[in-house]
Amino acid sequence: MDSRALDGDAAENGAVAVATAADIPWGAVWGQADAVTALQEAASDPSAMTHAWLITGPPGSGRSTLAYAFAAALIAEADDEPAMRQVLAGTHPDLTALRTEGVIISIKDARALVERSYFSPSLGRYRVIVMEDADRMSERTSNVLLKALEEPPERTVWVLCAPSDADLLPTIRSRVRTLRLREPEVADVAALISERTGVDRAIAEQSARHAQRHIGMAQRLATDAAARARRDHTLRAVLGVRGVGDAVEVAGRIVLAATDDAKALTAERDEAERASLLHTLGLADGAPVPPAVRAQLSALEDDQKRRATRSLRDGLDRVLTDLESMFRDVLMLQFGRGDELINTELAAELGALARGWSPERTLAVVDRIAETRRNLEQNAAPALALESMLVTVASGRTP
Repeated sequence: MDSRALDGDAAENGAVAVATAADIPWGAVWGQADAVTALQEAASDPSAMTHAWLITGPPGSGRSTLAYAFAAALIAEADDEPAMRQVLAGTHPDLTALRTEGVIISIKDARALVERSYFSPSLGRYRVIVMEDADRMSERTSNVLLKALEEPPERTVWVLCAPSDADLLPTIRSRVRTLRLREPEVADVAALISERTGVDRAIAEQSARHAQRHIGMAQRLATDAAARARRDHTLRAVLGVRGVGDAVEVAGRIVLAATDDAKALTAERDEAERASLLHTLGLADGAPVPPAVRAQLSALEDDQKRRATRSLRDGLDRVLTDLESMFRDVLMLQFGRGDELINTELAAELGALARGWSPERTLAVVDRIAETRRNLEQNAAPALALESMLVTVASGRTP
């Protein structure tokens, strides 16, 4: 699943004012007042402007939302509300955006962005290139961007988004101005989710805490009782792992649940895309597909498979992030810090674990989970990677 947050600032001041055209681009940005001020200044003052930006922040902090707000402010005149809304909708001709739905950003996609960056603006003040998930570039792909970032046309602006500047090559970092977003507090996220969805404040607080302040994930947990139950069941299952047999069984259940979740998230969209393509090609539903158009259907299916792979990887990564939070809580208890637990609902079980394990063993497990996340990013077999990690949970030793 695409885990980007649906950030909004309606709750920030407790009231919604009548927006002017100049306010429109920033209306969806929540909790990042300093960043908004910096970008507003850059958009209105050429002396504060630079040709390439890197917006960093933890997942759910609103990197992409801010990037598109900045693009709207750069492209449209201050009083041109229709153009701003067009940019925010992703349909303005002077906006080029890349949001990868695969595991990595391909060299082909990067080259296409570079090619577009050399076009002059057709209607707006600037041409803006937004690259979401810039951390998903390999070194070879990053090298494709270097010259374009170093010597862009006068009215082209690049906006890259990544969790951290450390996720990009030093050669990329040296060519951009970095803007770091703040991480919201649990209480702030809970208030936003409660106002946005109407859920009980206690559920909103629990969801914000479990999501580790990721707004989009907190909203999903708050509004999906099955997702909350699945998370709790998974953590308790891992706490119950006692040997290799348990590790294999629990790993299989985690992969199966993540696979089913990924299918549920992508199946409806896949079918809609296929139906739309067939309609565009003039084919009735259920009609045989002529050989001349099979290549187009095959290309669509390949894209959908890549998206499904990423959705599965993202789902497994969320599980591992939850496990990291649980064993982080164990460490906190081992060092006498029981007042800042993420998983307070498991306080009794985690307390028993903290007393039974040494801090060294807990650290070994946390390190193993982090290693498993990296291995999955490198296309490791999910079941084998999780089984190996859970053996470390059971034994305290790396297999």
